Amino acid sequence: MINQVTLVGRLARDPDLKTTTEGTSVAHITLAVNRHYRNHNGEIEADFVQCTLWRKAAENTNQYCRKGSIVGITGRLQTRNYENKEGKRVYVTEVIAETIRFLGAKPAATGSEQKREEVQIG
Repeated sequence: MINQVTLVGRLARDPDLKTTTEGTSVAHITLAVNRHYRNHNGEIEADFVQCTLWRKAAENTNQYCRKGSIVGITGRLQTRNYENKEGKRVYVTEVIAETIRFLGAKPAATGSEQKREEVQIG
């Protein structure tokens, strides 16, 4: 079976970095990915995809990316569910990132210097 996703888009908000009880870094991001067609009003719509990054990839994304940053992600789709405070079952589909590539310029100390960085997980 194949479960592989490749996305390129902009961060819809700043990364949300947390640490598990075991001390592992995890970041949640929302990636805005444009559709390849226009709607009936002539506008390009976007899908907002929830992505989860682990360990060093989570830390680097939190350090170097902000809302509006362009990133490329490869990973796998995963679904999970939980019961919320009102007792309703909530289903979540998200991308678990295996690789993230920062496609925009990273903050540089020397002004015009631009670098790209890729982080491999696992």
